[in-house]
Formats: sequence, structure tokens, C-alpha cells
Amino acid sequence: MTKEAMTFEESMMALEVIVKELEQGEVPLETALEQFQKGIELSKICQETLTKAEKTLTKIMTENDEEVVFDESES
Repeated sequence: MTKEAMTFEESMMALEVIVKELEQGEVPLETALEQFQKGIELSKICQETLTKAEKTLTKIMTENDEEVVFDESES
């Protein structure tokens, strides 16, 4: 499965596996570097997904069906 096709949950699980392997410290240096790079990529994908979700969740619909950013400070 490609990283682009992975769900957020699948990306997080793959990232957790990488972290556990690296924490054990029994991985050859070359493999550790490859895993670290994969982990960084997965982390970026997860962060992008969370940012998009946050932007979606902070929008509200007006009576005219227009999307506006929800700002709690205006309450």
C-alpha cells in the first residue's frame, strides 16, 4: 500500500511500528536511517491530515449556505 493510499490510522500504526523498532536499538544503522526517513514522511502525512481536519472542523455554515471560519473569540 502506498503512503498516499494509507488512512490516517494506518499511517499512525506504521509510524508506531517504526518507533518501536528504533527504540529497541537492534536495527543496523542503514536500516535505522531508512526507517527514520519513512517515519518522517509518515509524520508529515499525519500532520497534513490533522491540519486539513482542523480546518474543516473550524468552519460553520451561514444561513445562506456559505462557509465561514469559526472564531470563538467573536462570541
